[in-house]
Amino acid sequence: MTQVTDDRQNAVELSIGGMTCASCANRIERKLNKLDGVSATVNYATEKAKVTFPENVDPQQLIAEVEKAGYSAALPAPPKAETAEQEPEDELQPLRDRLITSVVLAVPVIAMAMIPPLQFTNWQWLSLVLAAPVVVYAGWPFHKAAWTNLRHGAATMDTLISIGTIAALGWSLWALFFGTAGTPGMTHPFAFTIERTDGSGNIYLEAAAGVTAFILAGRYFEARSKRRAGAALRALLELGAKDVAVLRDGAETRIPSDQLNVGDRFVVRPGEKIATDGLIEDGTSAVDASMLTGESVPVEVGVGDAVTGATVNAGGRLIVRATRVGADTQLAQMARLVEEAQTGKAQVQRLADRISGIFVPVVIALALGTLGFWLGTGDGVGAAFTAAVAVLIIACPCALGLATPTALLVGTGRGAQLGILIKGPEVLESTRRIDTVVLDKTGTVTEGRMTLVEVHVAEGESEEEVLRLAGALEHASEHPIAQAIAKGAAARVGELPSAEDFANVEGLGVQGIVDGHAVLVGRPRLLQEWSQHLTPELERKLHAAQAAGRTAVAVGWDGQARAVLVVADVVKPTSAEAIAQLRALGLTPVLLTGDNEAVAKAVAAEVGIDEVIAEVLPADKVDVVKELQSEGKVVAMVGDGVNDAAALAQADLGLAMGTGTDAAIEASDLTLVRGDLRVAADAIRLSRRTLSTIKGNLFWAFAYNVAALPLAALGLLNPMIAGAAMAFSSVFVVSNSLRLRRFK
Repeated sequence: MTQVTDDRQNAVELSIGGMTCASCANRIERKLNKLDGVSATVNYATEKAKVTFPENVDPQQLIAEVEKAGYSAALPAPPKAETAEQEPEDELQPLRDRLITSVVLAVPVIAMAMIPPLQFTNWQWLSLVLAAPVVVYAGWPFHKAAWTNLRHGAATMDTLISIGTIAALGWSLWALFFGTAGTPGMTHPFAFTIERTDGSGNIYLEAAAGVTAFILAGRYFEARSKRRAGAALRALLELGAKDVAVLRDGAETRIPSDQLNVGDRFVVRPGEKIATDGLIEDGTSAVDASMLTGESVPVEVGVGDAVTGATVNAGGRLIVRATRVGADTQLAQMARLVEEAQTGKAQVQRLADRISGIFVPVVIALALGTLGFWLGTGDGVGAAFTAAVAVLIIACPCALGLATPTALLVGTGRGAQLGILIKGPEVLESTRRIDTVVLDKTGTVTEGRMTLVEVHVAEGESEEEVLRLAGALEHASEHPIAQAIAKGAAARVGELPSAEDFANVEGLGVQGIVDGHAVLVGRPRLLQEWSQHLTPELERKLHAAQAAGRTAVAVGWDGQARAVLVVADVVKPTSAEAIAQLRALGLTPVLLTGDNEAVAKAVAAEVGIDEVIAEVLPADKVDVVKELQSEGKVVAMVGDGVNDAAALAQADLGLAMGTGTDAAIEASDLTLVRGDLRVAADAIRLSRRTLSTIKGNLFWAFAYNVAALPLAALGLLNPMIAGAAMAFSSVFVVSNSLRLRRFK
């Protein structure tokens, strides 16, 4: 239980069970908000309720209130790393069991009803034996949800499914035991006649079993894609170092990171993650903090500088004193930001549920009206019930259950082929309204790694010789900038010679001997110490590179400064084209970065972005998104780092680059498998196309039901027409969804 005291207010996050749709979340929210001084937001996707309440209210009262509404609630248990992996699997198991049962039993029932040659003597009794478990056991979640909704005077898709399947099963039982449908040799002839029939000879078991199986399949695929919310936090918390070398009585002892205390001194070797937030007491190095800050250039650190847990030590050995541990670290605060963003995110109510809310009461009223009318005409109780039940059965939404899942399956399948992973139906509803797209710079618009971009040599020097000697010396260093120079040199001049007497001059650069030359590579100050001064032209180039936010490195040997090498995080070749495509979709691009303003503006100008927000701390990225939302904008966010995770969760639509961190991918709604920004435009187009297909499917699914309702009310509906209408509407919905496979 997360309990915070603030202005005599406590806050708690409850885990909610039993919600089947966004309207359930709204209902619980309303119930909790009626309590004095209580403010609650309920998120259907994460199944959490965030509640602030006065000190005189006991959290158990909140749980009781949720239970009164017909749902379960619990104070969250502390997360256990060991069970994190199995958790999603276990939650889906009951649903998977019901789905398998329904498919195995429903297929023969549908086949016997639709194919007259399969209707052997007493086939109807076998149909009953197979269909009953499907409706009762497999369909139990629908009946349970319908009952909960009924107690609150609400109707959703579940109500429609439950009433339709129970009516079909109940009528079939009556026809088999008390009517003429149970007589040996009974068949359903394949005849499309519109005439009054004696309902006592009709069974609708295939409708009951088929609808249950279809809709369970849809729910299963949806649940599988929805169970991701908690994974974002797990991915974030797993980023930290697992163990750490602590200094105790002058000796190093390795202990698990969570046993660190404030004030402990610990050692961080090159290439290791820093275990927790702290201050450097000894050593200098370069720290790669791009994951947290979005800074593409490693930060030079020395004694007295603060470092952040989970960042990577790229250079020398450091001794750090821990200043913050556990829940106080920057990483833990980010996890909290992600969780808050996910809990607060407005959930779009399922389109089918919104329509069902109107459709169900109309159908029930029509069924009761039909019953009353036929009883009033004196046609007998049998005829009246036949017509009323026919209304309920034809309204049962077979195609409606397929409308969303089929489009989603085909759309997500096509997306996967194009390198786009879509998490669930709520995601699609958000894409339609997006008008602003916020792009993280590092790793999204740019490559996210340092590259050698310019070589400026003094008069009379050969570029190849400069790269050969500087590249050879830098190859011996593990500093990210050194590695960028070594890679760039090797790509341009081929194999590099080896360096001797290599030495790292702390905070300034490196020196060594290559091919008999005493070579220096680093800050101009390092060369000055050896009386090697840059020429005015090289000095100018160095300042120009620094003004553009790039990193410039001086090179000299044998007593003379020879060149300036410029290293930068380069723009991806496809980024400018991607920005043009996003603009064509009617979106306004905004560049957001932790880097300095000069770098950000240079990158924005190169790709064609007008609006730039630079020097933003990780925690403030969420605030930037919130601010845009408060201006009435519907925001999509594209990012790839841990520092983007909370903003991705907060945005109306989060798109993560698949080349990025797990935390970013888990917190997003869409994942772009390739690190190509053009895929973001494709993802938004595909999502919009999938959503319009879902809407088309829902329209036709209802159109078939509505068209057949008058026939049912007039008592003119024979089982073959009912079955055929259902089959035809389902086939139409599936074939309409399959058109998404042609998306380019």
